[in-house]
Amino acid sequence: MLVRQQGSALVVHTPAKLNLFLEILGKRPDGFHELETLMVTVGLYDTLRFTEDDSSASPSRSASAVSAANLPSDIHLSCCWAGPPEFSPGPIPTGRDNLVVRAAELLREVTGTRRGVSIELTKRIPMAAGLAGGSSDCAATLFALNRLWKLGLPDQRLLELAAQLGSDIAFFLTRTSAAVCRGRGEIIEPVAAPMRLHFVIAKPASGLSTAAVFRQCRPAASPRSAQPLVDSLCRGRLSVAARQLHNALQPPAEQLNPDVVRLRRTFSRLPFLGHQMSGSGTSYFGLCSQLDQARALAAQVRSAGCDDVFVASTQP
Repeated sequence: MLVRQQGSALVVHTPAKLNLFLEILGKRPDGFHELETLMVTVGLYDTLRFTEDDSSASPSRSASAVSAANLPSDIHLSCCWAGPPEFSPGPIPTGRDNLVVRAAELLREVTGTRRGVSIELTKRIPMAAGLAGGSSDCAATLFALNRLWKLGLPDQRLLELAAQLGSDIAFFLTRTSAAVCRGRGEIIEPVAAPMRLHFVIAKPASGLSTAAVFRQCRPAASPRSAQPLVDSLCRGRLSVAARQLHNALQPPAEQLNPDVVRLRRTFSRLPFLGHQMSGSGTSYFGLCSQLDQARALAAQVRSAGCDDVFVASTQP
C-alpha cells in the first residue's frame, strides 16, 4: 500500500496480486480449504480516499442521532471505474456487498467508535478476476480507518479482523511484496525475492465465483510445495522458476469457464517463460524476461482477440 495524507483526507493506493503458486492441501473443519500459495503484488492499483464524517462523532447530538451513528448511513462509499470504459464492470456495490463497507462496520463494532467516514473508491483492478482487488481494498480500509479514527489497534489485531472478512486480506496488511501464505491464507511468511518480475495479464469479459471454483476443486493426492519456486526466485533463476508455476484451481476453473481455456491456448502460442491463471480466475498471466518483452507480447495477446490486457511488474 502507498499511503499519503492529503489535507484532512487519507489517500491509499492499494495493489493487485498474482498467485505464482497455489496448491490445495485439504478441506478444513470450518468449510474452507487448507492451501499453500505464493502471492506477489503488482503495480496495478485501486485508490481509496478516506474523509472523516465529523458530524457522526459530535457529542451534542440527540439520542436518536447517536443511535443512527451505528447504521451504515454513517459509512458513505462511492465508486467509479477508472480503467478503459469498454472494460467497465458495470455498477460496483456500495453497500454491505462491498468488503470496504464491511471492514468499516467491523471496526466500529469491535471498537465501539461512533465515527463516520466518506470513502471514494477508484477501481482499476478488474473484478471477479483472481487479482484480489476487493481484498486489497478491504485491507486498505482497515489500515486507513485505524489511523484516521485514531483507534490504536495493533497490527496483530488488524490481521485478526482481516481473517474474519476474507482469506487474502491479511497479505495486503503485512505490507510485503511477496509471501508464502498458508492455512486459508492468513498464515503469512514474507519472501525476500530480489528479482523484479514482469507480466502480461489478460482478463476476459466473463468472471468466476471463487466459491464455485473451490466447490469444484479436489485436494491434491500428492501436494506440491511452493519452496522450490521460492528458492529459484531468490537465486535469480527465472527460467527454472517459470517451470515451477502452479495453480491447482486452474483445472476446475477451465471446467466452469471456457474463456480460461481460450486464454491458456493463446498464451501457449507465444514465447512466455511460463503462464497460468491467477487465484480462482478468470485473469491469466504470462511471465516475461524483460519489460520490453512484456509490452511486445501484450500487443500480440490483444491482437489475438483477448479482452482486457495490460502489463504489470512486481513492486520492490
